[in-house]
Amino acid sequence: MRFILASNNKGKLREIKDIFSELDLDAQVVSQREAGYEIEAEETGDTFAENALIKAKAALDASGVPSIADDSGLCVDALGGAPGVFSARYGGEGSSDGDKILLLLKNMEGAEQRSARFVSSIVCVFPNGDTLKSEGVCQGVILREPRGENGFGYDPVFYLPELGKSMAELSEEEKNRVSHRGRAVRAFGEKLREYMKGNNNADK
Repeated sequence: MRFILASNNKGKLREIKDIFSELDLDAQVVSQREAGYEIEAEETGDTFAENALIKAKAALDASGVPSIADDSGLCVDALGGAPGVFSARYGGEGSSDGDKILLLLKNMEGAEQRSARFVSSIVCVFPNGDTLKSEGVCQGVILREPRGENGFGYDPVFYLPELGKSMAELSEEEKNRVSHRGRAVRAFGEKLREYMKGNNNADK
């Protein structure tokens, strides 16, 4: 089965492909650009799940192919859950990962409570109207300065106490095992496996 990922984020695509490979799913995932589509859905949802559904439906409407969307972000307790669904747009359109991190650390100056969580919601929509959803959460702490060279986004300032490393200090294998997206994709993968099995049985 072929799926379009409603994103051109290479990091997301690589992580999803890696985890699908681990789960041994007979499924091919390509970015919307690889599939020949340029889709910019307006993310008007109030939650990660709502935004993921908006993006997945836009890709499905454009392509007619089953489409997967991930909407994820960082929720910081000291900031009342911000940046939340605005994580990708924190600091304004066009701001780099480094700009977002600098703004986050500036807004947290003097904050003693530094608990935070990464959240990932995955939604897959099919041409027949079926929908699969999953969510993953990763708890951590916001560092006072970036650490590590791997990953992307807020990874350099997201610290995992149980591992003693920032998300950006993890190998790809370590990150896929513990990250919010890794957990969400594995949960989604299991649901997809059952869905594909059910459809195969229905076809026989």
